[in-house]
Amino acid sequence: MKLPLIYHPGYSPEFDANHRFPMEKFARLYDRLENIGLLRHCELFRPEPANEATIRLAHHPDYVTGYRDNQLSAKAMRRIGLPWSEGVMRRTFLAVGGSLLSTELALERGLAAHLAGGTHHAHYQEGSGFCIFNDLAICARHALTKPGIDRVLIIDTDVHQGDGTARILDNDPDILTVSFHCRQNFPARKAHSNWDFELDHQSGDQTYLNLVHRHIPYLLDITEPDLVLYDAGADVHQDDALGLLNLTDDGIYQRDVFILSECAYRNIPVSCVIGGGYMKDRKRLAEVHSIIHQAAFDVWREYYQR
Repeated sequence: MKLPLIYHPGYSPEFDANHRFPMEKFARLYDRLENIGLLRHCELFRPEPANEATIRLAHHPDYVTGYRDNQLSAKAMRRIGLPWSEGVMRRTFLAVGGSLLSTELALERGLAAHLAGGTHHAHYQEGSGFCIFNDLAICARHALTKPGIDRVLIIDTDVHQGDGTARILDNDPDILTVSFHCRQNFPARKAHSNWDFELDHQSGDQTYLNLVHRHIPYLLDITEPDLVLYDAGADVHQDDALGLLNLTDDGIYQRDVFILSECAYRNIPVSCVIGGGYMKDRKRLAEVHSIIHQAAFDVWREYYQR
């Protein structure tokens, strides 16, 4: 059995190359994994678009249909920060479908990694910060409908706090949220996750890893989740345009391997999504985003391959 990876070519529709959001990064990430030979050793899955009933697990029905039909106000679209098009709309539904498929495969095989996802700034009735539908909240609530899944833990290591996720799930006692993020970064008004760990501007590998090593093991032990959803943000990197932290490639790899290994050691299934990443050098961005997939493959070989 091979590590499942989830991807769809529709993740990178036609888009303004000068826009701050690097829509081409998903296709670039796929190419990167192909070029380093990782795809040959994994099993690739192509998702279907998420259906609206599932998306409504975490979003108001009027918001879902309003976005689908391009009926949101100009103010709402400015808050999202992405122009509406048929391609971007379809990509949005596809990406949620990919995160849902990653969740299903993680529960089946123990570990799965999506080549998109982590749209944690989307709120119940509105989008924000390039995020339209909150795939983490949707997947967490969806997972709780499965037999034997009684508690989900979301570990978010994107440089920005997962404010939308925290607010949507604030009254869900069986879904717990953890956020490691930069104190001085977006959003200005932070939400309250179950556990928030804030890092100061320019914190580097050692400070970051010390925090992760100190807190992840006991959080897994006290929460005893049946599933972890892991948002492995690449925007903590020292070269990221919107980051403000100072991690290296090696620091990100150590972060990812540690978190995945701690879950594997405890037999907790993990579904990985890629989170944010905004380097202007798109080739380099794909390299940094691919770190989570390389880490997942290494952990898979140690704990799951049979």
